[in-house]
Amino acid sequence: MTAAAQAEAYHAEIRQRADAIEAARRMPDDLANNMASDGLFRLLVPAQYGGAQVHPHDYFAALMATGRADGAVGWCHMIATTTGLMAASLPEQWAQLIYGADPNVITSGVTAPSGKAFPVDGGWQISGRWAFASACEISDWMCGGCVLHDADGTPRTGKHGGPETALVFFPADAVTIHDTWHTAGMRGTGSHDISVDELWVPEGRWAQLGRRPQVDAPLYRFPTLALLALGVSAVALGIAAHAKEAFMELATDKVPTGSKRSLAQRDSAQKDLAQATARLDAALALTHTSIDRAWEHAQGNEPFSPAAKADLRLAATNNAWSAVEAVVLLYHAAGGTSVYQQSALQRCLRDIHVVTQHAMVAQATLEVAGKAYLGLELNTPF
Repeated sequence: MTAAAQAEAYHAEIRQRADAIEAARRMPDDLANNMASDGLFRLLVPAQYGGAQVHPHDYFAALMATGRADGAVGWCHMIATTTGLMAASLPEQWAQLIYGADPNVITSGVTAPSGKAFPVDGGWQISGRWAFASACEISDWMCGGCVLHDADGTPRTGKHGGPETALVFFPADAVTIHDTWHTAGMRGTGSHDISVDELWVPEGRWAQLGRRPQVDAPLYRFPTLALLALGVSAVALGIAAHAKEAFMELATDKVPTGSKRSLAQRDSAQKDLAQATARLDAALALTHTSIDRAWEHAQGNEPFSPAAKADLRLAATNNAWSAVEAVVLLYHAAGGTSVYQQSALQRCLRDIHVVTQHAMVAQATLEVAGKAYLGLELNTPF
């Protein structure tokens, strides 16, 4: 069974529980554990640690499937899956302990370098607080981006001229979760703040983005940030697909006030549906083309050029904003019905506008992609 088919098998249950998930502001433990036992959070974990090590197409399709069922569940699925990618970059002993020892482990993390790491005997001392820690309440391990310091307290300088950073792993019982996730959309992701204070972390229990992974395979030669961005955008397209389904169901039955024809028989509704479909299908086609091209490149050992990475980042950002356009079109086309709490369209509208706030698909990535195509210097990891 493909990863997408496994994800699709949870569709009915997730839809049925979506309201409860939003009200609880988190993903239920039993649902998370069942998905973990089916390997859905290990799609990017290397096979040598018991992971599925799937093709990026399968990864993308699986996240889009859970995103279509419910945006918040799709987001937690994405966060846990992309954090699993770090298994390829951890030293073998730690990858084996975190990912290999427990086949049902769930990991999550925040890449933003909001923590500080200071060298101490046998490892590092970590303090920090990280916002947007999605899926923290269902995780067994969490990681947080940290700026590395020398013994004298001076921040280290990375290869791009900025601070040197690492993703440091913490067991869940060492992390404090702060109840901060009160939001307009994506409420079920449980994206609270997390923190640690002067926590000792043993040598090597961290990974550094931008470094060559410990595991050598095409999936781990694929640009890491591009995989993250594609995952974010897969959830966005899933939300838009949900909106399209909801609109089509509504249009068949709804007769607008003052009309004798159903919404489906209105020219304007037909046009809006067609435009939304075009945006989503075109975005998906560009994504498949970009992944195919990048996968072929990843078969070899040559590094990706900035322009080659830009193809993937452009596809991801285009996905997110095409999804926004589609959802907005359908929300307005549905009329007053879409404002009620029972309407899936209002949930999709709220959720999609939270997705676009993620840095991986922000409008600024288009500018960086344009610079890459023009051969201009990039001052940021891409």
